[in-house]
Amino acid sequence: MSLYQLLLKDTLAGKKKFAILIDPDKYSLESLSRVLKQGVNAGIDYFFLGGSLLMHDNQSQLIAHIKEATAIPVVLFPGNNMQLNHTADGILLLSLISGRNPDMLIGRHVISAPYLKASNLEVISTGYMLIESGRTTSVSYMSNTTPIPAHKSDIAACTAMAGEMLGMKLIYMDAGSGAINPVPLAMISKVKESIGLPLIIGGGITSPDLAKAAYSAGADLLVVGNGIEHDPDLIARIAAVR
Repeated sequence: MSLYQLLLKDTLAGKKKFAILIDPDKYSLESLSRVLKQGVNAGIDYFFLGGSLLMHDNQSQLIAHIKEATAIPVVLFPGNNMQLNHTADGILLLSLISGRNPDMLIGRHVISAPYLKASNLEVISTGYMLIESGRTTSVSYMSNTTPIPAHKSDIAACTAMAGEMLGMKLIYMDAGSGAINPVPLAMISKVKESIGLPLIIGGGITSPDLAKAAYSAGADLLVVGNGIEHDPDLIARIAAVR
């Protein structure tokens, strides 16, 4: 069964999923080892790998280290075309449907398509939506797009519906790394009610209470990165509220 088929099956069954986001620029092999151990013990579902920049050429090392230490799938969450790596298990092929930058909607995809076609990566088309979080995030700045206002749940819902109609397999709402505020619960609920796809939520999840609330609002998969970088013990506490 493919990664997507399994996620879809679990979503339909109401099973909540949890992914740890690994930014290659923020981890050494030593610091990653601790996170891997806690992730395995907590029974997390995925490691997402990616960031807004790529300051260090260590992706292959990190992927190899994850695969040696765990059987948990590694899914690329690329910030740009420099973050493609055929040794991962899959890739979220992100189309930034919340913005109007054609390069992030289709331009970079055209460049990366031959590489992805020749690889063994499972390619999962993903409608990616940036949500206002109280500050300018790296992804908003680097993508040259304006996030959907946090109080505009109707815009978020219509955007997600359009993504589904265009054939996206996932919808990913992201407040961004280091967000002051997570994606609003009312927006999560509105979007979940409007689509039939698995819904991923990321950014600003810094406590089990926030995670539990997001799950209850309709999130099928939570992605936590920045909070774990500061407090790896957060892994077990969030995993416990699924």
